[in-house]
Amino acid sequence: MRHFPGFLDQTTQEKLVEDLRDLVEKAPLFTPVMPRIGKPFSVRMTNLGALGWVSDKAGYRYQAAHPVTGKPWPAFPESLLVIWDMVSHYPHPPEACLVNYYTGSAKMGLHQDRDEEDFAAPVVSISLGDTAVFRVGGIARGGKTQSFKLASGDVVVLDGASRLAFHGIDRVIAGTSTLLKSGGRINLTLRRVTKPAVS
Repeated sequence: MRHFPGFLDQTTQEKLVEDLRDLVEKAPLFTPVMPRIGKPFSVRMTNLGALGWVSDKAGYRYQAAHPVTGKPWPAFPESLLVIWDMVSHYPHPPEACLVNYYTGSAKMGLHQDRDEEDFAAPVVSISLGDTAVFRVGGIARGGKTQSFKLASGDVVVLDGASRLAFHGIDRVIAGTSTLLKSGGRINLTLRRVTKPAVS
C-alpha cells in the first residue's frame, strides 16, 4: 500500500470538486443497499466512467448505467486520468470511478475490493474534504489492522500484496476542511474492472 499525503494541492482539489458538481448533476447521488437484507449504506454514491459499481438486494456488481436514471455514467474528467497515470504504475486506463459522499456519522465497514476481473490493476483512492480515519488490515477478515488519517488531497494506492487488503473508514472528522461548502468528505476510487485484451 502506498500513501501520498497532500498529493493534490488546493487549486487542484477545488477544480476537481467543481468538475464533480457538474458530473453529479448528470448522475445524482443515490443510497445503495446491502445485498439480500436491503439495509441502506450510510454513504451516498455515484459513479463515473464506462462502468459503475452498485449494490442492491441482488448483489454487488458493475453496470454501464445509473440504477435510478438508467442513463450511462458520465465520463471521467481528464484530471482523474492524470492522477491514475501518475500513481498507478499500470499501463491501461481505469474503467470506473466510485464516488462516495460521507456526511455526519457515515462510515464504511472493512471490506475488500474484489468485484473486478483484474487484480493486477491497482485501486487508487483520492480524498477530498474532511479528514477520515482509514483502517486497513490484511487479506483475511479478522486479522490485525492499523489506522491512520486521510486528509483532503491525500491519495492511497492499493496494489501488489495490498490489492485485496481489507479496508474501511471508521469515521469522518467534521470541520477539518473547508473544501466542500456543506462539509463532509468525498472519496474517489479509480478501478480497472475488466482484463485488458491480449494483443
